[in-house]
Amino acid sequence: MIDIADLHKSFGNNHVLRGVNLKINKGESVVIIGGSGSGKSVLLKHIIGLLKPDSGAVFVDSVDLAKIGEDELNELRKKFGMLFQASALFDSMTVWENVGFGLKRHKKLSDSKIKEIAVEKLKLVGLVGVEDSMPSELSGGMRKRVGLARAIAMEPEILLYDEPTTGLDPIMADAINDLIIEMREKLNITSIAITHDIKSAYKIADRIAMLYNGEIIDTGTPEEIKNTSNPVVRQFIEGSAVGPIVIEGIRR
Repeated sequence: MIDIADLHKSFGNNHVLRGVNLKINKGESVVIIGGSGSGKSVLLKHIIGLLKPDSGAVFVDSVDLAKIGEDELNELRKKFGMLFQASALFDSMTVWENVGFGLKRHKKLSDSKIKEIAVEKLKLVGLVGVEDSMPSELSGGMRKRVGLARAIAMEPEILLYDEPTTGLDPIMADAINDLIIEMREKLNITSIAITHDIKSAYKIADRIAMLYNGEIIDTGTPEEIKNTSNPVVRQFIEGSAVGPIVIEGIRR
């Protein structure tokens, strides 16, 4: 479904992506792990066409995103839903208006129909009776669920998750992981998550890929990654300060 081929991207002298290669199959849940500043978010922005590569390509259903016009790109983006790291809800809108934001922009539907769909999607993520609330009235975990309801409101084929458990306590983080699995099973959605939360990666992934120094250096099932012999991956998944990964500002 998605084919990332020899992807390169630089910002000035900072060469962030240095030949990323990764294929993601329809219905698969892939988690991309890596340290802060490793380029995970930059890669995600290429997958949805918000950034164009310096060289290489991202293909979605065999379409090269860098070689289509803005109108065609906007149409293709309707295949995607995205849960942002901080949920990115509009403070001035009610919960149902946030969930129905994409529907309001792209579908010729009445407000009553949009609200009906929003309530349905909120129920799907385990929220009932909050549709008229404001985001400021919700807990962090509830805002994440509202963000997920918005991400699935347009019934996408692909869901992108940007650090889905960041800022949540361990119990709520596990509940969000369960919800991600449930969305994939109920809706038959292809899922791509970026995270540095190894526990979350093991739980939600069919396959894990590690991004380091601008390249995918290892891929495998959670069990294969747990047992990898790659010293960089081992250091990262074990959370050790000792190893080949250089930590800026720390001398050894």
